[in-house]
Amino acid sequence: MSEPVAVAAASSPQVPLIRVAGVTKRFGGVQALRGVNLDVLPGEVHALLGENGAGKSTLIKILSGVHAYDEGVIEIDGQKVAFDSPARSREAGVAVVYQDLSLVESLSVGANLMLGREPRTRLGFVKNRQLMAEVGEFLRSHGIPLDPKTPVGALPFAYRQMTEICKALMGRVRVLILDEPTSALTGGEEQILFDAIRAVTDRGVGVIYVTHRLNEVFRISQRVTVFRDGANAGMFSTAQTDMKQLVAAIVGPKHAALQAKAAVAGDEVSIATSATASTAPPPAVLKLSNVSNDRLRHVDLVVERGEIHGLAGLIGSGRTEILQTIFGLRSVETGTVEIDGVARSRVSPADAIQLGVALVPEDRHLEGLVLEHSIERNLTLPRLPQFSRWGWLRSQAAEQQAKRSMKELAVKAPGSSTPVKFLSGGNQQKVVFAKWNHPRPKLLLLDEPTVGVDVGAREEIYGVVHDAAQAGTGVLIVSSDLDELLRLCDRISIVADGRIVKTLARAELANAEALHHLIQLSRSSFESHAGTSAGAHAT
Repeated sequence: MSEPVAVAAASSPQVPLIRVAGVTKRFGGVQALRGVNLDVLPGEVHALLGENGAGKSTLIKILSGVHAYDEGVIEIDGQKVAFDSPARSREAGVAVVYQDLSLVESLSVGANLMLGREPRTRLGFVKNRQLMAEVGEFLRSHGIPLDPKTPVGALPFAYRQMTEICKALMGRVRVLILDEPTSALTGGEEQILFDAIRAVTDRGVGVIYVTHRLNEVFRISQRVTVFRDGANAGMFSTAQTDMKQLVAAIVGPKHAALQAKAAVAGDEVSIATSATASTAPPPAVLKLSNVSNDRLRHVDLVVERGEIHGLAGLIGSGRTEILQTIFGLRSVETGTVEIDGVARSRVSPADAIQLGVALVPEDRHLEGLVLEHSIERNLTLPRLPQFSRWGWLRSQAAEQQAKRSMKELAVKAPGSSTPVKFLSGGNQQKVVFAKWNHPRPKLLLLDEPTVGVDVGAREEIYGVVHDAAQAGTGVLIVSSDLDELLRLCDRISIVADGRIVKTLARAELANAEALHHLIQLSRSSFESHAGTSAGAHAT
């Protein structure tokens, strides 16, 4: 486990770099914040936790100048502030990295990092060579595996997220707010981020760190503030609290049942495996035999019926590409994909759906949902033939099915006609799952299924995954959260350089640190073999 970031030493009590006292915010008849308090010291990483809808995002938008607050006080260095625009917030040294990235995909990494502050000639032309040199030096000094000349649009999602973080770190920052910064990062990339945070806190920058991954709190923060229902639910010294206390503060007494089930990083978690015992194993629901394409190399993989099988590896290792190939989003150049006994050398998404394969993609906003459409329309899209007759949509049947799916997955919304964009992240993800619930798929492909999802909704999603496996569905899951893989999976395959290099039963892995070590060994092995760093160039 990494050493926590050290708090800047002080010989006398420090004046908070930023102080929020009694801040309230109303949106019409809804009170989003109810007199919340938060203070961050120079050089401190202060974690901000809470379920979706607890008020975290509202406070972030107030601090970034998107919203004005109604009552209370916000101070920076003891001076009262009230930002009327994001520009004023940035001028005061507040930098925010949101989950929704604000990058220009047609520009390079370097151009994005220096956007609006490019070195220019007297005539106003950008000094590209100087710009790339400055960005390259920054990336090298922080050990960040990005090439400043690479177009952002060519990067995997996690590297785009890292680019967004670097963009904030390169500015004149006093207070850095990170909203779910590791949602798509694996252990190695997390450590790079934590090292970068250490560098800025050593300069006296205060960091507000928002996350749903509670194990990170103990690795990176010195204090924790928890919001619940728009109010403070507790403030804790990280060194003097534990996972159980934080979960209790986040979910409150109404979710007492979840507290007993909360996954604790590094602790033993007793979860019954989903594969039912039998004298003869059931036929495999998925079998990849020697599958290769532009990103994969001779992949062999078997997922049994009722098994939850994990794929672990670094960004760019080929984890996501394995799912995309099974679902038909990438072509199969050699080898075969066998689904429920049906072998194919070529698979399209339509073929995959017809064979009973469902995909929950990594980026639910871009690939999993039509945000402007209603819950009902989103649930109907993959099953249009099921709800159509003579080319006409049977709207009553679609509505009934949508209401049934919402009830089964506990989707919280006023009704099935609610546009998906108005739902919380956890409820949006449930809608993505619900699209594939009837009929139940034979094979469920999950790519980062709990990114941006709070503790309560995460537990509900875990329940959906286990229920699917217990009903006989094979589940193949990619997750950067190694604790999540260890909690859910019966077996885990390690992916490196487009290959599956090792497959282990859950019982063979002591904890997340052991799995992380194996992933690093796999990468080192391929780096030595190739003579180049597999992770140094994102493509």
